Amino acid sequence: MTFPIESVRSQFPSLATTDQGQRRIYLDNAAGTQVPQQTIDRIVDFFRRFNSNTGVFNPTSVEVDALYDDVVKALADFLGTSDPGEVLIGANMTTLTYQLSRSLAHQFSPGDEIIISRMEHEGNVTPWLQMAEDNDLIVKWLEFDRRTWRVEPALLQPLLTDRTRLVALNYASNLTGGVNDVKRLTAMAQAAGAMVYVDAVQYASHRLIDVTDLGCDFMACSPYKFYGPHLGVVFGKRARLEALHAYKLRCATDELPLRFSVGTPAFELIAGLMGTLEYFQWLASEMGVSGNRRALFKGAYAAMGEHEDQLSETLLAGLLAMPGVSIQGASSMAHRVATFSFTHSRHSASKIARQLSDAGVYCHWGDNYAYEVARALALDPQEGVLRLGIGHYNTVQEIEEALGLIESVLAVRSE
Repeated sequence: MTFPIESVRSQFPSLATTDQGQRRIYLDNAAGTQVPQQTIDRIVDFFRRFNSNTGVFNPTSVEVDALYDDVVKALADFLGTSDPGEVLIGANMTTLTYQLSRSLAHQFSPGDEIIISRMEHEGNVTPWLQMAEDNDLIVKWLEFDRRTWRVEPALLQPLLTDRTRLVALNYASNLTGGVNDVKRLTAMAQAAGAMVYVDAVQYASHRLIDVTDLGCDFMACSPYKFYGPHLGVVFGKRARLEALHAYKLRCATDELPLRFSVGTPAFELIAGLMGTLEYFQWLASEMGVSGNRRALFKGAYAAMGEHEDQLSETLLAGLLAMPGVSIQGASSMAHRVATFSFTHSRHSASKIARQLSDAGVYCHWGDNYAYEVARALALDPQEGVLRLGIGHYNTVQEIEEALGLIESVLAVRSE
């Protein structure tokens, strides 16, 4: 079926917002996406009818308990696990990663080794560096191939030893868009006796995750990057989570997944997340897909991905044709998601970003917290890249208009 772009856009109220009459073209989706009406409605409905804490007998409290259970079940289907107890919800990916890194540290001894890839967002770097510093661990850096823009197995193999305890790995780079073969790299690391912690924040925006197929020990993602509210989600294998030292209050439950919920959860945002997951199911139905919830998620993501890839081909071809532009990532759609970064030989990233923003094209610039990636690519530490991220609610007309504006900005002689 043809992708129902107009119906999709009608579900996102913010897409109709203007700035003093000027339309907005949201190409900052790699930093955070807009949310559908279903998400907004769920949050508003929570405050109207269910604003209560949990664990008591009043009807509102009972409803909130049921809501939390329903959301983790839906997230389990979304991530590809049959066990809702393996799904942790927290403030954001970085906070959850910090929390779990402190718990994992109890399983390591001085001299043990951890491996961190150079493709990481800093949220999957600093927590491990600080854990290593606190516990006298050895840190090894896993490079990425500058031709394939991926971590290749041949680069990982020499780093693995009988002291390797953890590999921190990116699924898709939030700067280059490169996608790693996580399943193969995970199998290699686990064969050496190491755990694998995967940052899938950028990947989950564009492709559906299947943690069971990948086999990773932990995987983190951020709902606000896939059309949801500001939350973090981490999958962890039950055996791994149960073995962890949990930093929690003495009277808090030992049961998963709430064992790692520190303080009262943001129930209104969790309600909103259910709205996002319901939106995906709506989209799948619009595409003629039927079946259980996991099947609907697959159908929605297949449709979103195909539409995004078509827009990406147009954007990538247009950027590659512009004189002075250097794409910091693969020049084809093979093994990449719809996140594109570039530098220009004459114009700084901040200057381009400011002029595009003035014209209503939303974008980002800098290192985008991909600090090690920017260093590896020898990017200007102050300027970094100009980054554009496509979402499934973008249109071909928006891409063409953005390309025209970029071309006009770059055509001006720099001072």
